[in-house]
Amino acid sequence: MAMQAHDIEALIRVDFPDAKITITDLAGDGNHWAAEVIDEKFRGMNRVQQQRAVYAALKGAMDGPNGALHALALTTKAPD
Repeated sequence: MAMQAHDIEALIRVDFPDAKITITDLAGDGNHWAAEVIDEKFRGMNRVQQQRAVYAALKGAMDGPNGALHALALTTKAPD
């Protein structure tokens, strides 16, 4: 079952309430998404740590073939 942009954002927003979050449907099919998450919490974290934090916020939505979220291209950073 495909996820909607607002569902993805809502999951991320729980752990990153002050983040600037942009969700884009890459293929128009509701299965291939890109997310940009900009948050002060990322300051001092390397890119892997940042992305792991966002994946943890997704609460298993990307877990294996039965996950609700099929593909997510993720960009993370602290604000400039």
